Formats: sequence, structure tokens, C-alpha cells
Amino acid sequence: MEQMSLSPEVRAEMAKARFMEGYGCAQAVLMTFSDATGFDADVAARMASSFGGGMGRMREVCGAVSGALMVLGVAAGYADPADTVAKSAHYARVREFADRFKARSGAGSIVCREILAGRGVPNEAGGEAEARTDAYYQKRPCGELCAIAASVLQEMLDEGK
Repeated sequence: MEQMSLSPEVRAEMAKARFMEGYGCAQAVLMTFSDATGFDADVAARMASSFGGGMGRMREVCGAVSGALMVLGVAAGYADPADTVAKSAHYARVREFADRFKARSGAGSIVCREILAGRGVPNEAGGEAEARTDAYYQKRPCGELCAIAASVLQEMLDEGK
């Protein structure tokens, strides 16, 4: 799939805007890279819908990270289970993404509850999704985390990783 030539900054703004429209973090990032994946908006939104709130509000892996790793898999992953060289190379890309995300976000983690706790945001697992109000957006770092994930991902794709 051929990717449009968009800067990391443009991808970041696109992902943040999608989060601000009400999409979950994984949805926002995956949908931002529809040109790289070939998934239309509906398919991308459905595919990533399980990953919100750190996977169904379990507060596990950050949805922005999950969305980015889905894109990375489609764009640069491996398909042959016997190709251990490609598998190892891809897993190294995943770890590189995680390292860059942790450094750029300042969170030192890719785990939703740890990221939120570090920013003083309630991070209990389970329960209903919170209403997307102005107060919600002011206290949550999620829009910015979507931007960071999209930016890091675009940089890696530009580098051929």
C-alpha cells in the first residue's frame, strides 16, 4: 500500500483531531494512516475499537500505541511464520517504536494506567467510558499521546523502518 507524503506534524494533528472528534486512541491513530493500511474509516474504526482505554478500559497498553503498532504491522510487518529474520526485525521495530514513544511522551511507559497515573488522571480499570466533555479533554493527555504516536510512526515509516 502506498503512503501519502505527509509530515510527522501533519499526521500528529490528524490523529489528535480524530481523538477530539470522539474516537478512541487506537481508532484515531489507525484511521490517520488509512493510506498506509488500505483500511477505510469504518473498517479501521471497528478494528481498533477494542483497544480503547488500554484494551477495553482495562488500562493495559495505551490505545495510541496499539493503533500505531497495527499500522506498523501492515506497513512493515512479516507474514511468513518461518521467516525468523523478518520476525526478529519487525519485533525490533516494535521495540524501537515503544522506546521513542516513551521518550517523547515523557511517560516512560506504554501502559495506559501508568501514563495516566503519572499525569494525575484517574485510571481505574473497568466501568463505563467517560462522557467527552470539555473537562474530560482538559484533564486527559490522550489527544497529545495520539499525536505523539502518529508522529513517531510517520518518522519511522519515513526512515524505512
